[in-house]
Amino acid sequence: MRNFIFIIRRFFNLILFAVLEIICFILIAHSHTLQGDDIVSSANAVAGIAYKKQTDLFYYISLGKMNDSLLSENVRLRKLIDNYKTVDTLKDSAVHLALVNNDTTVHVVKYADYIYRTARVINNSVDGVNNYITINRGTSDGIARGMSVISGTGLVGRVEYVSAHFASILSILSIKQQVSAKLKDGTFKSTVWDNEKPDIFMMKDMPAEIKVRKGDSVFTTSFGNTFPPDVLIGTVTRGELNKKNGKQQLFLKPATNFRSLEYVYVLENVMRVEQKQLEDSAVKK
Repeated sequence: MRNFIFIIRRFFNLILFAVLEIICFILIAHSHTLQGDDIVSSANAVAGIAYKKQTDLFYYISLGKMNDSLLSENVRLRKLIDNYKTVDTLKDSAVHLALVNNDTTVHVVKYADYIYRTARVINNSVDGVNNYITINRGTSDGIARGMSVISGTGLVGRVEYVSAHFASILSILSIKQQVSAKLKDGTFKSTVWDNEKPDIFMMKDMPAEIKVRKGDSVFTTSFGNTFPPDVLIGTVTRGELNKKNGKQQLFLKPATNFRSLEYVYVLENVMRVEQKQLEDSAVKK
């Protein structure tokens, strides 16, 4: 208490000056003079800036939750789309209504059923001959070797190695991994990565009579039981005619930007094991 009184006595003049200044500002602000309006306007501007900074801070803190929410919503929408794409036909009105209304009384014949799991990229390479991506999901999260991986814009690769809490994805930026691809007219070939140019894929030996334009989309096929069909691989940037064999070579820009990849979706086809067992049995006979 004695120290407090000592401080008051020592800085009495300064404290009195500050109090009088505050009183003066309050009186001027409450008056309807030009100076009063200026003070109120300045105070509102300062308060507005303070509120904006506060809002920006809360927005930044909540970005993680917003990302998780958007990823979950994307998973739901992708699952809904798959319900339409992985059935024998949609021409039957009963099948269409069953999908729309989740009617379990109508038998819908499906050839694939995907479970989507979201994951965050924690390590990524783009400059090697065979590039790998590490994600923060593993066997404890339901991830297994051979599962397909996509991004929000296109194909990424497939799971190659898995531990309890992490997984390593063999990127399509790899000379070890060819992808069965098709054009919009259904013509299919394999795409290969040009390892000398990180952002270029190639489709070789395309028939010369196939009309391909710059910007045409190239999608995955279901052949090989590796990737789900109709996932965007990339778009055509140009084509060249090989005079030796009369075939076209198409150059593609990948749909996924591997240099800024942050989040991916890992796809599990719950019908893949059954299909593979059947195909393996047919090969052995």
